[in-house]
Amino acid sequence: MEILDNLDPLLRTFWFIAIPASLIFMIQTISTFIGADATDGLDADFDSNLDGTDEPFQLFSFRNLINFLLGFSWGGISFYGIVSSPMLLIVLSLVIGLTFVGVFFMIIQQIRKLAEDNSFKLSNTIDRTGEVYLTIPAAKTGTGKIMISVGGSVHVLDAITEYEQIETGSVVKVTRVGNNNFLTVEKV
Repeated sequence: MEILDNLDPLLRTFWFIAIPASLIFMIQTISTFIGADATDGLDADFDSNLDGTDEPFQLFSFRNLINFLLGFSWGGISFYGIVSSPMLLIVLSLVIGLTFVGVFFMIIQQIRKLAEDNSFKLSNTIDRTGEVYLTIPAAKTGTGKIMISVGGSVHVLDAITEYEQIETGSVVKVTRVGNNNFLTVEKV
């Protein structure tokens, strides 16, 4: 590191922070793209949930530290020749580092909006049509089964009818979900 020995101490400090932070950031980015990034492995001893949702977002994590150091160090290196006051340069670098963490928060928040809830709920079957799988006896005298597609997957569910018997293979429409999780259907 003889190249850095001839630099001003403040600029040298920025470089000593920038080089390892950049290397760690590249390793984190590569591990994210290959799928080895389940967590950063560090847990805070306190609750740092900023947005009040059920999903905790760790403010103090190793990834956020690297993001801050990346913005701080490269901001300092970039503005070193432009800003003459060392104190102003450090404050500007701190603001840039905090901005990096803030941008990371916003990116993660936008990515969370892309999450999709594919859990199956019986209420999603109302007003949908399905096919009778096992004959449904007349007027709530017994249960049959219907096949119905919800959210791209086919489900076989218990069904009753308030009218005449519905034979296997008939097309039915779900009118409501009963207390005992039976679907009430009618022939289409």
